Amino acid sequence: MNRNLLGIVALIAVGMTLIIGLAVAGSRPSNGQTLPVQTAQAPAPSTADLLADRVLGNPNAPVTILDYSSMTCPHCAAFHTETLPKIKEAYIDTGKAKLIFRDFPFDQAALRASMLARCAPAERYYPLLDVLFKSQGQWSRAADPVKALAQYGKLAGMSEQVINACMANQALADGILQSRLVGQDKYKVEATPTFVLNEGAATISGAQSFETFAAAIDKLVK
Repeated sequence: MNRNLLGIVALIAVGMTLIIGLAVAGSRPSNGQTLPVQTAQAPAPSTADLLADRVLGNPNAPVTILDYSSMTCPHCAAFHTETLPKIKEAYIDTGKAKLIFRDFPFDQAALRASMLARCAPAERYYPLLDVLFKSQGQWSRAADPVKALAQYGKLAGMSEQVINACMANQALADGILQSRLVGQDKYKVEATPTFVLNEGAATISGAQSFETFAAAIDKLVK
């Protein structure tokens, strides 16, 4: 099988994964139709809306996990694909903890991936992050990462016009970089992934085991 055919097969597989993830997130239409495309004519969200925290779990959960990650960081991808599902099942789905992803890009490809995810509808944010982390080795190593990322945006229901406008949104890029600076200054984040629990009551650095997270969360659950 040649390289082009392998790439097509991989993209189809990722598309199926994203569609399934979006269906689980409740963003797939109940009448079984295909995902609606986010059109350029729709009212454009403000920069503040795009940069607003996306909360995974119950907003009133007693434990808050701030996840500072770079979209091109392999250890971050390992956490999201291997450890986060266990945390979600044991703590997020049970209302004991919530997770908030905080962008901490280390390169232009990571910045563009973060921008793309934030331009997706809020309910599709975490399913899209999941797919981008699972396919990190493909888009991050592409000759043109922005072009490769656009394909994932289209799979998430975003139109080409919306994607192009997103990639040209300098205010969004600046806001993401400012968020990184806040992480550095306020929580002393220097590497990814870094997890800040309850405003610094506990900090976990690196791709640690589920047991490490469980021990830290259990101490904070009230």
